[in-house]
Amino acid sequence: MSELIAMSEARLILTRPRQQAEDWLRRLSLHGVAAASLPLIDIVPGDGAAAEQAWSLLPAAGLAMFVSPNAVAQFFARRPAAQTWPPQTLAACVGPGSAKALVAHGVPEHLIVQPPSDAPSLDSEHLWPVLQARGPWAGRLCLMLRGDGGREWLAERLQEAGAQTQFFSVYQRRCPQLSETEQALLEQALAAPERHVWLFSSAEAIGYLQRLAGEQTDWRGLRCIATHERIAARARELLGPKAGLVVLARPDAAAVVEAFRAIQGRPLQSFSP
Repeated sequence: MSELIAMSEARLILTRPRQQAEDWLRRLSLHGVAAASLPLIDIVPGDGAAAEQAWSLLPAAGLAMFVSPNAVAQFFARRPAAQTWPPQTLAACVGPGSAKALVAHGVPEHLIVQPPSDAPSLDSEHLWPVLQARGPWAGRLCLMLRGDGGREWLAERLQEAGAQTQFFSVYQRRCPQLSETEQALLEQALAAPERHVWLFSSAEAIGYLQRLAGEQTDWRGLRCIATHERIAARARELLGPKAGLVVLARPDAAAVVEAFRAIQGRPLQSFSP
């Protein structure tokens, strides 16, 4: 089958956690894409002890690194009464969603550090040069606020620069329990891969998709957008050689929509990694 798939015939599946879905759906809609949410990661709040300890250390820290909007939300959920953001502490993140969340919680914009808006990818590798410019880091305390893991590479760079890093797991990620509507969407997407395009922003989400779909799932024909090369590599591992299409795009709505449109402008017979 070599005909082109018209844009109106395909559906973009957003796999971000439920807590981030509404904002992403709104942003995609502004670009003319009516996406559907199928959260492939559940966010479970921590017991609060890690966030409370991090708050106690924040006034002495030179940096607080937030791995995601979920880290921002769970950290500020345990904010001590009347405690303000220290004027000497930078707040770092890799994506505009996290930066927006930090501003909403009262962190001054001049203290928020993130990759340049025109960076090829929004990740630790493009954040690190910006942090280097805000150094030196020798002897400074850096708080790494995350879920079950993440940003180890960035922590290693900070340690090499002489910083003291401490990790705090302020939330946990789990395989989701799908609602009836979400389960139906999953089954539709697997049954008609040519009518759907997946948006993956986490390699872990791909693993959960594989678990939810079952071992006998035929991944041939699956088309997806990955927001980082590591995520794309995990998707290609799932698909196998010449079994689908993986397209890279920055994790912002405009870039995702551009990739979504480009995918639908290609013949099905040309879909290969």
